[in-house]
Amino acid sequence: MTTSRPCPICRKPRSPDFAPFCSSRCRDRDLSQWFGEGYAVPGRPAPPEEIAAELTGADRDD
Repeated sequence: MTTSRPCPICRKPRSPDFAPFCSSRCRDRDLSQWFGEGYAVPGRPAPPEEIAAELTGADRDD
């Protein structure tokens, strides 16, 4: 027996078109949480200069 997990935002049944969400509205609400700092990945904040240095160094063929 398989049980489908509900939409993580509103708990309604998932839609195959918007999985793991039930609709584009819930998908967009989740995305806005990431943009609005409602969600966060654990770890220390990375200064923009450090990120730029890593990207620049990754592009070199040394």
